[in-house]
Amino acid sequence: MKTKVAFLFDKTNLWIEDYLNLFNFKKYKKEYFIQLFKEAKKIKNFDIVFVISYTKILDDNFLKKNKLSLIPHPSKLPKDKGFAPIHNAVLKNKKFFFISLIRAEKEVDAGDIFIQQKYKLKGTELMDDLRAIQAKAVFKIMSKFLDKYPKIKFRKQVGKSNFNKKRKPEDSKLNIKKSILSQFNLLRVCDNQRYPAFFIHKGNKYYLKIEKDNSK
Repeated sequence: MKTKVAFLFDKTNLWIEDYLNLFNFKKYKKEYFIQLFKEAKKIKNFDIVFVISYTKILDDNFLKKNKLSLIPHPSKLPKDKGFAPIHNAVLKNKKFFFISLIRAEKEVDAGDIFIQQKYKLKGTELMDDLRAIQAKAVFKIMSKFLDKYPKIKFRKQVGKSNFNKKRKPEDSKLNIKKSILSQFNLLRVCDNQRYPAFFIHKGNKYYLKIEKDNSK
């Protein structure tokens, strides 16, 4: 009998669904029965559930209905639990980020770790670039888990932790008295559609959208 695997996406945060082509479904069709979901309540009696870019807290009932639920979280846990860890890494001028694949628990981002991997950044990536890199890293780490399953081991999280707050549209505000260079990392994490960069001048609000010239 095939191992039942669910991919749970957040219907309010579906950006990563655009990168599903990065995951090699054909590779796993002999061993695994894989289904995609956008509602947690529809998932039960699965062997493995990958919870991908999900912004809601999973309750005990969900965790009990399925054998093993896993979360790919883009930070070196226990550091940077919560929201927008890659955004925060860029804003801190980091040249790398981590993906941690952890067991889902009732406490947010507190589960045991299966694997952590480090990914480099050039320092020039914009929001679309960052999402593409993150998506590739997430599907790669999920594949590593399926390649090893059921011979898997977890380890406890060790060290001090911190929790990132959810970023809001007002976090994209620029200071017109500062240079573009000094605010470039902020521009990199702004979403041109959902939360574009903006500034206030003489009582008016102006939006700025940033795009990379890829013609060269």
